[in-house]
Order: sequence, then structure tokens, then C-alpha cells
Amino acid sequence: MSRSYIPEALRHRVAEAARYRCGYCQTLQVIVGYPLHVEHIIPEAADGPSTEDNLWLACSVCNNSKGTQTTAQDPITQIDVPLFNPRTQVWSEHFAWSDDGTQIIGLTPIGRATAIALQLNTPFRIHARQRWASVGWHPPRN
Repeated sequence: MSRSYIPEALRHRVAEAARYRCGYCQTLQVIVGYPLHVEHIIPEAADGPSTEDNLWLACSVCNNSKGTQTTAQDPITQIDVPLFNPRTQVWSEHFAWSDDGTQIIGLTPIGRATAIALQLNTPFRIHARQRWASVGWHPPRN
């Protein structure tokens, strides 16, 4: 939970910029049925500010999995890399959807490391995406 107060107007700007979807798993707020978290890209614990350029939307699962992490190890190169930054990086350059739209595939060291660190493909999440895909809610269209 954020230690800093984030004004409602700032929360609204961040949500609009994020198109009301998680910056990591791309889940739409309307699908989960509750407001997504306004998360600190650089965590407050690492002295990340509560300014617009350091805030983005995240679902509770991604936000909780990320915690205070800012880097993670790419499973292929075994090198620590920064986690994906949804404010400054393009999702489709680092990730893709599996053919059935249920799994997130890391395309780059950052994408692979982020997918593992944020547990983007747990069985629970894949099962939810299968259900969403079956009614045309997923994967989100740009």
C-alpha cells in the first residue's frame, strides 16, 4: 500500500493513460470488477516518488507479485535486467500473447524476466484468461 497520498485527479490521469488496464498483464479493470491499483514503478521503498511519471495501473496480482522488485533475472541469459516499465516501454515490443490468448510470452530479456517475476502465467491466471477468451473479452485489443 502506498505511503503517499495520491490525489484523485492524478489517479484519474494515470488510469486514463493506462486505458484502465494493468500495465503488466493487460487485464482490463472492467473484467476484474474493482479499481486497479495505482502502483509505483520505482517503489516508494526504493525512494520512488509519487509523481505521475512514476505511477501506472496494475492489477492486485501483478502489484503484489512485483512488490519492491525493480530487476529480475532473464532465464535465458541469466542476467539481471530491469523489469518492464509500462509508462515508458511498449508492451508488444517485450511481450506477445500465445495463440489462444491465455499466456504471456516474454520476447526480450526484460519481457522474460518480468513474466517470471510477476508470475504472469500462473495456472489461476491462465484459467481466468481461458474463460475471458471464451466470451471474447480477452486478449485485449490495442
